[in-house]
Amino acid sequence: MGLKNKSSSPKNTKKKTSVSKKIVGKTNPRDFRPGLDDLKTAPARAKQIFPLLLKAYPDAKIELDYKNPLELLVATVLSAQCTDERVNLVTRDLFKKYRKATDYTKVTQQELEEDIKSTGFFRNKARNIQSACKDITEKFKGKVPDNLEDLTSLAGVGRKTANVILGNAYGIPGITTDTHVIRLSRLLGLSDNTDPVKLEFDLMKLIPQKDWTMFSHLLIFHGRRLCIARKPGCENCTIRKYCCFGLQTAG
Repeated sequence: MGLKNKSSSPKNTKKKTSVSKKIVGKTNPRDFRPGLDDLKTAPARAKQIFPLLLKAYPDAKIELDYKNPLELLVATVLSAQCTDERVNLVTRDLFKKYRKATDYTKVTQQELEEDIKSTGFFRNKARNIQSACKDITEKFKGKVPDNLEDLTSLAGVGRKTANVILGNAYGIPGITTDTHVIRLSRLLGLSDNTDPVKLEFDLMKLIPQKDWTMFSHLLIFHGRRLCIARKPGCENCTIRKYCCFGLQTAG
């Protein structure tokens, strides 16, 4: 047996790879994290993605039914851990019974709980709605605030809910970081943050301010209609060429 030529032996070197390169072969989008290379090109990718999504979903908008800021606030609080379809069924009668903030404060918590029970977590939601409406009545003269600081001072209203109200009821741009926006932002390599507030600030840097509200709607529409968490429709996706997960699972 001849001696092995040491110079021909492969060198035992390890190359550093981005996170996205390590997950090739995994098909679960919930496991995906964008790599450093993906994040570096995020600004250019966001610029390409927005018009394509806008063309695909020109009528994208919030899917909660409401006629004024108070109704939108209540509907958004009810939508936590509940579908918009269910919330719209509940608010169809709810908004006939409760027309002003004071109406919510005049009934017992138990009565309001019964009115919203099918949305889930009804005790906590009823408590927050009544507390928020009490502050709206006493601190804000019966008007839902139109700024982030005052909105987030209300019970049950975080930055996500506040941005929903500002963007849709008052026309003040805001990014809504719901579960779809968080998930798609990672798949598209726009951010690796799952914290809603950190992600909000990441996206604010990538998207022109005037488009913040619409961009949120577009991601939510895409997440609900095509890029479904359990089974994304990558083969029919118009932005697959810009999707880091789609590229890694191509073929």
